[in-house]
Amino acid sequence: MKIGQAAAASGCHLETIRYYERIGLLTKAARGENGYREYGTGDVDRLRFITRGRELGFSLDEIRSLLRLAENADLACDEVDQLAREHLAAVQARIAELRRMAKELERTIQSCVGGSCSDCSILGALQNTPRRSRPSTSSALQRQA
Repeated sequence: MKIGQAAAASGCHLETIRYYERIGLLTKAARGENGYREYGTGDVDRLRFITRGRELGFSLDEIRSLLRLAENADLACDEVDQLAREHLAAVQARIAELRRMAKELERTIQSCVGGSCSDCSILGALQNTPRRSRPSTSSALQRQA
């Protein structure tokens, strides 16, 4: 099958297929007499594996390791299990960080009372300086006069 057909069958964009060939995750496809890349069912299966791994958040290096392990059916799956457990721990840590970020954003948004950008608590939080507690330029000048 041609690259477009392989892309459709695997759910992997054709430019991504070319990229996976360049980095060695996928063996470079044979070329037909017409010069087009030709892919087989094994290539599509491998692309599906890679795509599913990416959907689960595995890095390309982790997928490379998983592919190596999958190609050695006689090996115990301890290494696969360890890799998956480490990845799960990283995903759970990322979820915790995202929850922390969401709470901070909620708190910051709730502190917004409208008005002008010079008094915006959201912008102040991004600058790590609460805008409400900082005197405006005009009030600081008025005190000096």
